[in-house]
Amino acid sequence: MSEAREHEPVMLERCGELVAWREGGRYLDATIGNGGHSKEFLRRAGEDALLVGLDLDVASLNRARSLLRSAPGRWFLVQASFARMDRTLRGVEGSFDGIFLDLGYSSAQLADARRGLSYGADGPLDMRLTPSIGPPASELIRSLEAGELEELIRTLGEERNARRIARAIDQARERDPIRTTGELASVISSVASSRFRIKTLSRVFQALRIRVNHELEALESALPAAVRLLAPDGRLGVISFHSLEDRIVKRFMVLSAKECICPPDFPECRCEHRASLRFVTRRAIQASGEEVKRNPRSRSARLRVAARLPDRRAA
Repeated sequence: MSEAREHEPVMLERCGELVAWREGGRYLDATIGNGGHSKEFLRRAGEDALLVGLDLDVASLNRARSLLRSAPGRWFLVQASFARMDRTLRGVEGSFDGIFLDLGYSSAQLADARRGLSYGADGPLDMRLTPSIGPPASELIRSLEAGELEELIRTLGEERNARRIARAIDQARERDPIRTTGELASVISSVASSRFRIKTLSRVFQALRIRVNHELEALESALPAAVRLLAPDGRLGVISFHSLEDRIVKRFMVLSAKECICPPDFPECRCEHRASLRFVTRRAIQASGEEVKRNPRSRSARLRVAARLPDRRAA
C-alpha cells in the first residue's frame, strides 16, 4: 500500500463492537488520529454518547474534527499525549465505558515528507510528532556513538544486522552530516540485502521513531492511566503494530488480571496485589485475510481488549 493512500482504520468493526459496547456511554479515544475509530464508536453508541479524543498532532486533530462533524453524540478534542491522559482529563467528571489506543501512524503522517517519519518520502530527518519537543532524529544520528546506534537499531528495530548498519551510518556521517530521510535510506540500502531492503529500512526507521517520540515509555505510562479512568466493566482496547508494543500490552493485561504476583515459591501471598482487569479477548485479535488484502498495513496489527473489574478493598 502506498503511504499516500487514504488511511483506513484497522479492524474497524471489531474495535467498535468490543470497545463501544454500551449505548449512550462515555468513550475516550486517546490516540484519535484521523478519527475513523471514533466515528464508529459514536455511530454504535448513539445520540446520548460522549466521546473525548486526544492527540499530540494538530493536523490529525483537524482531520478528526472534520470527520466527526457528521457523527451522532457529543464529542470534544484535546491536543495532548495519551501518556498523560489522566492528568489531561482531571477536570472531566465521571469515568469512561471504553478507552481506545491505536498505536500506529496514519498514512497521512507517514506520507508527509516534512515530518521525516518514513523512508518513502524524502524530507528532513525529524520524526517528532510535536516539532517543539525534544531533539529530531538527525540529532540522534549525529550524536550517538556507533555502539549506541547499534544497540538502538537492535533493540527498538529488532534488526539482526544492526552492527553493519550502524557502522555504515558512522562512516557516512564522518564524510557528511545525514540530514534527510533520503540520505539515511541510501546509507541503509547500501548495506542491506536487496531481498530484505524494505524490511530493513522499516525496522531502522521504526527504531528511530520510537526513540525520538519515547513511544514505549509513553505506552508504559498510558496503560495504568487508562485503567484509572475506566468505569467498572469499562473496556480498554489497544491496537499495536509491532512486537515491542504488543509485549508491553500483553504483559500489562496479564499482570493486571492476576490476584497475586508473588514469586511461585512463596508459601503465601505477600504482594497485596489485586486484579484490576479481566480479559475480554484472551488472545490478540488479528485482521481478517480479506482486510489484509484490502489494507496491507493491517497485517501486523494486534488488538487486545480487557475490562475493568469493580474496585475492591481488602478486608
